[in-house]
Amino acid sequence: MKNTLASSVRSDTAHATLWGLAVAGILIAGIFVGSRGLRDFDPALVSYAGASVLAGFGLGYRYAMWLRRPPTRLYWYRGWKIFLAPLKLPRNLAHLARIFWNAVVLQRFIECRSHLRWSAHWFLAWGCLLAAAITFPLSFGWVRFESALDNQEVYRAFIFGIPLGSFHLGTPIAELTFNILDIAAVMVLIGVFFAFWRRGRDHGAWSVQQFSNDMLPLILLFAISITGLFLTISTHLMRGIYYGFLSQLHAVTVILTLLYLPFGKFFHIFQRPAQMGIDFYKQEGARGTQALCRRCGQPFTSRMHVEDLKQVQAALGIQYRLADGTHYQDTCPACRRKNIALTQDGLWKAQALDTRGQ
Repeated sequence: MKNTLASSVRSDTAHATLWGLAVAGILIAGIFVGSRGLRDFDPALVSYAGASVLAGFGLGYRYAMWLRRPPTRLYWYRGWKIFLAPLKLPRNLAHLARIFWNAVVLQRFIECRSHLRWSAHWFLAWGCLLAAAITFPLSFGWVRFESALDNQEVYRAFIFGIPLGSFHLGTPIAELTFNILDIAAVMVLIGVFFAFWRRGRDHGAWSVQQFSNDMLPLILLFAISITGLFLTISTHLMRGIYYGFLSQLHAVTVILTLLYLPFGKFFHIFQRPAQMGIDFYKQEGARGTQALCRRCGQPFTSRMHVEDLKQVQAALGIQYRLADGTHYQDTCPACRRKNIALTQDGLWKAQALDTRGQ
């Protein structure tokens, strides 16, 4: 048994390592191709790109390990099979757009818990997404800006070496372009403030939170945002004083966060989209054959869900098959509770009879 378990662990580790290397390799290839053979790559940003590659390996490794779990693997493939069914694909695409709007854009999945929690999450999520959408393409050499040869007041933008357009300094688009990371930093700081405010008022949260999972991510986001704003303050208000030190400090906070990304709470950013498949799974189950309880005969969930649970439990070595050939999962939750109550009642009666007999 121990040899089988050790062999399974080694197999999972090797599988995840290969996926991690594949993700890192794809990212390196993307940097090389997207920067036109590194011609558009800024050597000053090599530390950011290197940390991103290491983070890519970690994300690929952990995601592959996550998918090796029997429940995750089954529902992952089942979700894709349901979504990509040819006859249902147009309807599924329309439903996916609605899910994306509610779950990603508006993030209503967390609004029902509290408006303060939703506010914190919304500002944190969109501040980080906005910053990532700018930082990673710049770090990889996919996006670059340069002044026009005939006019130093005009900046030209390039994506993958293709001219995208130009703008004059001092115009609204120039101010937005050069300060968009500051806007993202302010959004993140607002989210961090709301998060700390909520945690400070919620004594229940204090009792269950962990530093590595709950506090450290907020501290890292705060450090990135505040050091990034300090760079702007140094440039515009302090004539560049301490800019070199602040840029190094900012780089350290960003690199530490990237290295922390695959192994901490930030990993849920990459898990969350997979959970959208659960909605398709529920819809498919509701339209399909329903499972009838073996005790009361009433429908209680989809037959597909029951059979999948049996398959997952068998893969985990959990045997819930009963002596009469039926399965525990064929019983509805209400009847399970009744069975527990009846069993407990029988045990109490048996104990009472033993006591009287003595």
